[in-house]
Amino acid sequence: MPFRGRSASARWREDREQVSLGNFEAWQAHAQRRRGSGRRGLLVPVVISFIIQVPAVFFRFRPGLGLAPSATLTDDGVLFLSLGLALLGPIALIFARRFPGPVVAVTAAAGAADLLLFGNVDHPPYVALAFAIVGAIVRGARMWAWVSVGAAWIATLAAALIVRVAVSPPRIAAVTLGVLIVLGIGETVRTRREQFADMSRRVAERKQSEIQAERVRIARELHDVLAHSLSQINVQAGVGLHLMDKQPDKAKEALASIKDASKTALDEVRSVLGILRAEGGADPSAPLVPEPDLARLAGLAASIESQGVTVDLRNTIATPPSAAVQLALYRIAQESLTNVLRHSRATAVTIVITEAEDGYHLEVTDNGVGVVPHRHDSGNRGLLGMRERAELLGGSLTAGPRESRGFRVSATIPPPTKGPDR
Repeated sequence: MPFRGRSASARWREDREQVSLGNFEAWQAHAQRRRGSGRRGLLVPVVISFIIQVPAVFFRFRPGLGLAPSATLTDDGVLFLSLGLALLGPIALIFARRFPGPVVAVTAAAGAADLLLFGNVDHPPYVALAFAIVGAIVRGARMWAWVSVGAAWIATLAAALIVRVAVSPPRIAAVTLGVLIVLGIGETVRTRREQFADMSRRVAERKQSEIQAERVRIARELHDVLAHSLSQINVQAGVGLHLMDKQPDKAKEALASIKDASKTALDEVRSVLGILRAEGGADPSAPLVPEPDLARLAGLAASIESQGVTVDLRNTIATPPSAAVQLALYRIAQESLTNVLRHSRATAVTIVITEAEDGYHLEVTDNGVGVVPHRHDSGNRGLLGMRERAELLGGSLTAGPRESRGFRVSATIPPPTKGPDR
């Protein structure tokens, strides 16, 4: 049986990425705590290099004898030169954050001089150079680090051959290997930091896109609720004013319809805004209004008929689709009827909902003037919202004047598909 879907390696990479993104906030908090101790972290290399290099000016370790006074103590000139080189590295590291490139160049030169002048077997390594190399690579001065270290090492070997300084081959091999290891550590740390920065950017973009998508969704919900309810209120208010003196009973019915429409709109708006006001979930004081589904289309049609427009509702779907599909179909029908009331001057509307192999079909037609709302009108935003609702579920929507008379809105939403087996 052929395998369908992603390969195992691709699924593993996606799973690892999702886990990384999910745990990234904890990593970010840990990194912020580490950055908070940045000054202490800057002084650690200075202190370590000072402790290792400066005491070696006065004492040397002799195998079998332990610590013994250094031979440089007998010559003041050599003593001051050795002490200057030992202090130069730690002092330069103080400025490594602001000037990582020059610092690695200075410490590379100092390390080369220290190896040539005091390259005894028991002499400690010039550790300030290792800290300078890693710091330069991590802080973006990679070229400084590679060029300075390479030039200093080549110059050291050349000078050792010219002046015939006795530097043993094992020591040369050890120093070369140590420098390469330090460069590798610096590159590894730099790569990890770049990955962390890239992850930070992607998480920020994902959060921003989620926020933007939620804003669009809330704006679409509020538009659909307010546009439909206010259109009903506006029409009924006009009817009530017109019949106030001649037919008080009809005017009273119009006022009752206004009350019902305004109450429903207020409840739905408070339900949406309650989510925004609460940080940890829905506002407990907001009313719990269930999302509209196809069962509420009859009530929607009745509210439109109460305003003098005949509505022919034909729903032939036997098995109700998912809640998301029902909400989209309801909102598209609601916005279509709102546009009928506001723009078409129609007297009859037909709503047909059917189910086929390619999905669910909704068609709303009227016998009005068939004029497309102006591009800056709220009706155009309503058409855009309807199209977005259909496209978010993988469907499509078309809207435009009919050939004979009126306006047609046609939407197709495919059934939900199951994801690939994992």
